Amino acid sequence: MDGLIDAIVGSTAITISNNYMTHHDKVMLLGHSDSYTQDKNMQVTIAFNHFGEGLVQRMPRCRHGYFHVVNNDYTHWEMYAIGGSANPTINSQGNRFTAPDNRFSKEVTKHEVAPESEWKSWNWRSEGDLMVNGAFFTPSGVGASSSYAKASSLGARPSSLVATITTINAGALGCKKGARC
Repeated sequence: MDGLIDAIVGSTAITISNNYMTHHDKVMLLGHSDSYTQDKNMQVTIAFNHFGEGLVQRMPRCRHGYFHVVNNDYTHWEMYAIGGSANPTINSQGNRFTAPDNRFSKEVTKHEVAPESEWKSWNWRSEGDLMVNGAFFTPSGVGASSSYAKASSLGARPSSLVATITTINAGALGCKKGARC
């Protein structure tokens, strides 16, 4: 009822891919709570998804852990697209972010429940992302490639290809009854 996809309580080695998501408030929560430190080992890849109309926030929201957000198509958000708390490492690569027309919702990122003096040291980066309609990503941390080793799971394709590699296969399988998919 709350989130479309939640991974919590020490889950790890997760891939969320080829989904077409629309019309939901809290899309994806990765990590149980800021105080649940077992989630520090969480590793999640979010790849080849289409985040479409009617989505508000958490695409994903990350707590602790390492997150590779790669080759996704963000065509709608009302609050923010990628957020986090509790010092997660977020590696955003080759995504297309199309900001909403609302001038107060252009930022892709949201650092939850932390003052700037704290979140400035969290490792969040955008590499090869395409920002459309005024979208912007607020990076933080050291930015060095070695710090993102655990938050890298596959090679990113150029963001110019996102429309063809994410939406062509995203969503429910078109299998016919009795056929193999």
